[in-house]
Amino acid sequence: GVIDARAPERYRGEVEPVDGVPGHIPTAVNRPSGGNLGPDGLFLPPEALRDRFEALTAVGDVVSYCGSGVTACHNALAMRIAELPDPLVYAGSYSDWTRAGRPVATGSEPGPA
Repeated sequence: GVIDARAPERYRGEVEPVDGVPGHIPTAVNRPSGGNLGPDGLFLPPEALRDRFEALTAVGDVVSYCGSGVTACHNALAMRIAELPDPLVYAGSYSDWTRAGRPVATGSEPGPA
């Protein structure tokens, strides 16, 4: 599965402060990196993090991305804390994807491949 770590409004394509094309990589699900933290600012317990990501591992490798690669690493760390398989991190992330002219999806659904 593909995970977008950006804020929901960026994922949906409502706001895009960095890249010229709003939206998300088709098939990606939104798991904002802030959802990995509790009110104390610390990572949630492993069980809670597992609940956020485990279903995505059922279909094979997981790729985490964000705008430029930083918060994608936050989701990757959360998956490690949850003792799930190590995800791949798309270092170029959405910025690289859109600069290459690749297709994008908008809205709250992942969209077709």
